[in-house]
Amino acid sequence: MNGVKVQYTVNEEYVETNKTNIRQVMADLKEINNPDIKYSAWLLDDGKTFVHLVHRANPEAQKTVSELPSFQEFQRQLKASGLEVPPQADDLSLVGSAWDIF
Repeated sequence: MNGVKVQYTVNEEYVETNKTNIRQVMADLKEINNPDIKYSAWLLDDGKTFVHLVHRANPEAQKTVSELPSFQEFQRQLKASGLEVPPQADDLSLVGSAWDIF
């Protein structure tokens, strides 16, 4: 199991589009219903900085996310949007959890 945190800041005029794109990715992941993927996206108090947290049980789970057409479109539009702060990805190593992630 591994995880990643990705944080970036969009321009104010792109916030709603980004939310819509994220919601489409989440809907597609729910439809796939792969128990090896736990993905959430958060918006910070500034209203334009997003944080994505992804937990993957195995390398195949990451491939499932990255090959998802809605995820590819989300990434394409995000890159073209003129970000204020580009994505910063940090790998996460689980120390402990109060619930079973997988």
